[in-house]
Amino acid sequence: MREYRFIGVNVSGEAVRGTVFAPNPRQARKRIGTLADQHNFQTQEVAPRATFQYRVRHAGGQIVKGEQKAYSAEEVRAALERVGLDVVKVEKKLLDFQLKPPSGDIVMFVRLASNMLRRRLSFDEILNLLATDTSNGSLRQTIRDLSSDLKSGMDARHAFLKHQHTLGKFTSYMLGLATVSGNMAEMFEATALYLERKDKFKKSIRSAMITPMITLLAAIAAFIWYVWYIVPSYARLFSRYNVDLPPLTTASLSFATWMDANGWIVILITILLIVGFIIWARTTRGRFILHKRMIRLPMLGDLLHKLNLEIFCRVFGVLYSGSGEGEEVMRISAEATGNTFVEHQVKTITIPLLTAAGSDLVESMQASGVFLPMTLARFRSGAETGAVKEAAEEMADFYQKEVDLKLETAVETIKTATAIFISLLVALLTILSAESAFISPTSSDIMFEAQ
Repeated sequence: MREYRFIGVNVSGEAVRGTVFAPNPRQARKRIGTLADQHNFQTQEVAPRATFQYRVRHAGGQIVKGEQKAYSAEEVRAALERVGLDVVKVEKKLLDFQLKPPSGDIVMFVRLASNMLRRRLSFDEILNLLATDTSNGSLRQTIRDLSSDLKSGMDARHAFLKHQHTLGKFTSYMLGLATVSGNMAEMFEATALYLERKDKFKKSIRSAMITPMITLLAAIAAFIWYVWYIVPSYARLFSRYNVDLPPLTTASLSFATWMDANGWIVILITILLIVGFIIWARTTRGRFILHKRMIRLPMLGDLLHKLNLEIFCRVFGVLYSGSGEGEEVMRISAEATGNTFVEHQVKTITIPLLTAAGSDLVESMQASGVFLPMTLARFRSGAETGAVKEAAEEMADFYQKEVDLKLETAVETIKTATAIFISLLVALLTILSAESAFISPTSSDIMFEAQ
């Protein structure tokens, strides 16, 4: 997503300007056109925000290079001249890729900001320190932009939401909310805990799956190579003597013959299926179906479901104040789970019941079909005693401990299943290799081949 600035004029002749985020210029112009129709103005100019490289000469004659994001080279030149620098050259960066920062860098940014807020540092000073210390270029530029927007008087929530494509939608919302809340340090701390928890779980799943998957793929590749190449090499030799081959060897020879004729087709279809699945999984419908099935998997489904509920309860506990903003809190909590199925059920069933039908909190949550009985029971008792916030926090802590324990069990189960599968492949290869010891052509078979 890139930022585009538009300049126009309304029917009264007044200048209109603003920014939109879009993946390409075509989408940017489409969104600006929609805004122009809604607010009745005519667009005169659309410019993408790009990176410009510059060279300036200091008072001592030293030449210094640097980069700055802007909408034009003239803006960069004017900004540098305003601080008394002699501009030598300003040009647009040829390869301007704006990659999203790693999740670990974003977690570190929020954590350090939270710690500094607890030490009573001003937020402006915190942003300046973190912009200097951050090594990731994209995140460093985002922090600088945040500092510049806040100094220019932009609303804090709007300033953070402006960078949701870099920081993440939930993180931007929480940090923007923190800047206008009564306890900024507490909100940053809660956001940091949430991000650390989510990042830790992802790393645990990744580390638990990578080694078994690599081992499994290597074992399957070795098995296919042995059955497709090694076994047929000596099987064809014996077949020349008109010898009856053992069943596994015969099957391997048939498989190799078929693969020799159709191997490239099989490989091409496999690649197309993988690419097609990835493309489908990135669509809105595909992601929805995938997330719906994920929480119903035999072993990991319950784990992922409870992780989603843990995140929901954690965010709900942070935001809920009992002041009639339950619908907004419910929406943000559902989005924070990262599961589009849970988000869809809450937004299309729970929230409408809360707002339109006038149902109570627990009945609305139960109708969505994504909350477990224990979650509903604890929220019900919390609603009856006026301690909904405390109930959400208790359920978040409970699910966190349960997920941690079950994650260890799931990792061990995955490793055990992988070891068993590889052992079966090795046993099959051993039997297949042992069959060759029982192949013994007779002298008449050899004489038949000689003739």
